[in-house]
Amino acid sequence: MNSIASTTLRLLKKHQIRLKHRLGQNFLIDKGVLDSIIEAAELSAWDIVVEIGSGVGTLTERLAQHTRRVIAIELDPGLCRILEEIFVDKGNIRILAADALKADFRQLAREEGINKIKVVANLPYYITSPLILHLLEQKEALQIAVIMLQKEVAERLIALPGTKEYGMLTVAVQYGARLEWIRSVSRKAFLPSPRVDSAVVKLIFLSRPPVEIFDEKLFWKIARIAFQQRRKMLINALRQLPIFPENRQRLSQLLHRAGIEPRRRGETLSLEEFARLANLARKELNELNV
Repeated sequence: MNSIASTTLRLLKKHQIRLKHRLGQNFLIDKGVLDSIIEAAELSAWDIVVEIGSGVGTLTERLAQHTRRVIAIELDPGLCRILEEIFVDKGNIRILAADALKADFRQLAREEGINKIKVVANLPYYITSPLILHLLEQKEALQIAVIMLQKEVAERLIALPGTKEYGMLTVAVQYGARLEWIRSVSRKAFLPSPRVDSAVVKLIFLSRPPVEIFDEKLFWKIARIAFQQRRKMLINALRQLPIFPENRQRLSQLLHRAGIEPRRRGETLSLEEFARLANLARKELNELNV
């Protein structure tokens, strides 16, 4: 057993903390993976970092050595007590007992007097997708996010159109960020070991989407129905949206103008194709004063 694992066990035993499976509590004990996360975050002495899921502070301490301040968000009150005891004399570590899914990153940035903060997260698997979407919704206040997540979910983020992994989460990430795959992580790197392997990825948030969209609400409506009805031909799936004409021939013409074969399934469309279709649909709706 390495020193990180020994320290983790000692702290849990001292504070009589019983791990909660429902919160996905698996603590990182692999120094090499910790090093990879620190390197990927490209930390500077001026950075403010929000760490999500701080656990017993193994990564927190490393982050604090390289940055101006670490805001450690931890949901479990017992673990918060451990963090407060460990870092009582650390002036650049702030412990925040909160649900990261409700965190206002814009407000945190304003409180620190900066425009953008960085996020580092070892995510419980059950909140991975919702939290990534939460980060994307507030991306104007975020510079990057280095995230540890279930490998299966990480593969969804880099999936290609037409594959079973490709879906709404893929498109959302492509729309709001550039993704870098940092490394795979064995389940043995955690205490206790989860049942699946993990991966570390880096989201570099974009100030502008890589495609031009005239109507974001319409764009997401089209993408959502396409993936909800992913096994249907696109022309049949889209007819379930009231914004599209009941006339099948007219919808077919719209798809052809977008360079999309109407018999294709929605799960095969790229981000660029979704954008092209949404923009042509918006143009036609404008002509109809809808």
